[in-house]
Amino acid sequence: MHHPTARPVIGTYLAFLTLLFVVLVPELALAQASPFMTGATALQSNILAWLTPVAIILVMVLGGMAMANRMSWGWCIGAILGIAIAFGAPQIVTWVRGMFGV
Repeated sequence: MHHPTARPVIGTYLAFLTLLFVVLVPELALAQASPFMTGATALQSNILAWLTPVAIILVMVLGGMAMANRMSWGWCIGAILGIAIAFGAPQIVTWVRGMFGV
């Protein structure tokens, strides 16, 4: 035999699960962080952290070589372009992605 209060209990559980679903679905929809982008951003930060003192030392060495008149202009131009590309990479990527609408 069925218990007369079984239906209201099932309805209460169903209402609770529906309420829980409605409350949690927006949180799931907002979970848009990509693990790849998180790792790529961390890698970019680490590379820039290592590259900053290297670029400073490179400029100091190029200055010393220029004072001693032992430098080729090709080295100077290469160093300037390398530093500009390394530190401007995020802006360059944003610019290229904007050109292609990505």
